[in-house]
Amino acid sequence: MRNITRTGTLLAAAVAAGIAGAAHAQSKPAMEKCYGVSKAGQNDCAAGPGTSCAGTSTTDYQGNAWKLVPKGSCLKMQTPKGPGSLTEKK
Repeated sequence: MRNITRTGTLLAAAVAAGIAGAAHAQSKPAMEKCYGVSKAGQNDCAAGPGTSCAGTSTTDYQGNAWKLVPKGSCLKMQTPKGPGSLTEKK
């Protein structure tokens, strides 16, 4: 009888942990790289010459520097140089 109770307790704990893990994963929105939308020095990382990683873009809206944004929002972003892009801008 003890094994059944212990197994039931372990199963309940595993289910609870799985539900908690799924809830945590859902609370973090999906993100995508968006090129050409960051201000100088505010990029998340590099895409080519002139940047090495986070915070190294040298001009506003630099086309080869990206910023992480919520998935689906990049192409809707408007800058003085046009919309954001999912690929490096020339």
